[in-house]
Amino acid sequence: MSIKPRADFSEHSRTSPSTSMSQIPQVELNNGTTIPIIGIGGGPSALTVEACEAAKKWISTAIQAGYRHIDTALIYGTEKVIGEAIRESGIPRDEFFITTKLPFNCQDRVAESFDLSLKNLGVDYVDLYLLHWPMTIPYRDAWMDFPLGPDGSVITVDSPTFNESYSEIEKIYASGRAKAIGVSNFSIKTLEELLQTATVVPAVNQIERHPYLTESALIAYHKKKGIATEAYSPGGEHAIAFHPFFSSDSSLHAGNKNAIREDPVINEIAAKHGVSPTQVILAWHTAGGVIIVPKSENEQRQKDNMTLPALDEEDLKKIDGLDRGERLCYEIDKNGKVWGWSTERLGW
Repeated sequence: MSIKPRADFSEHSRTSPSTSMSQIPQVELNNGTTIPIIGIGGGPSALTVEACEAAKKWISTAIQAGYRHIDTALIYGTEKVIGEAIRESGIPRDEFFITTKLPFNCQDRVAESFDLSLKNLGVDYVDLYLLHWPMTIPYRDAWMDFPLGPDGSVITVDSPTFNESYSEIEKIYASGRAKAIGVSNFSIKTLEELLQTATVVPAVNQIERHPYLTESALIAYHKKKGIATEAYSPGGEHAIAFHPFFSSDSSLHAGNKNAIREDPVINEIAAKHGVSPTQVILAWHTAGGVIIVPKSENEQRQKDNMTLPALDEEDLKKIDGLDRGERLCYEIDKNGKVWGWSTERLGW
């Protein structure tokens, strides 16, 4: 299987000063489904009811600006307001590409969780359904109530495995209620394990990816297997506080969310093209065919994120050279774990 942009983003950009939303290419996935290469990230600024409700406003401005690819997840708590924003826009459902995800604390209730996502969104299908993480955390009937062990790490369980959970997602795909399926936060190691049992090759693997974490080996593996790469936090923004475990005094506190935007190399290229550092970073992703879902609550920045410069080969090589294998979204805790799994088990 293979993936290929319906149009080459970098070549397209070289024919004009910038690329607007109406010109954004569609990436063809391994089952023939197409996805806009740029979308809007639908995670809230904080995991509170107030922040989730407030998300409706900036999702609506994104739709008005021309975004049709919207990324969310059951665990984000924004599915309902995203569904409302889509309906209130008056734009037909079939003009949108909606992604949502199965939480790691719902892997023993895949069908139930998917039905809840459809209900929240007010739709009868999604365009892409992802297994959010490979680990399984025990279910609790409370939002964001994750159990911690004596060592302070999140507790995980061995069953169901991600192979078993993905098998249930394959049934949803077979029903036609998800036009494509995939995974998120998977490594070469976990993908290899998944592909031993999967009957449907994931169409997408959504990962943390930015100039300080280029994931070149993983992307090469994706291309070999026909899996599209999608980047969350494409500018290196840090993760929001999902749980008290992620508070500022925790050993798992994320780093400077502006580090990459303040990098001298990025700023030199931005000055060269007369654009913002963020626009340079996003253009670097799309030049390599990587799908991006940057999040912004600011209307002007939403528009800027859709208007990207044409980077030359020298620019791209300079940005590639910034790779330091540094994760900015989910740092490793004092026990060497992320969400209860060791980096070895994650394949990081």
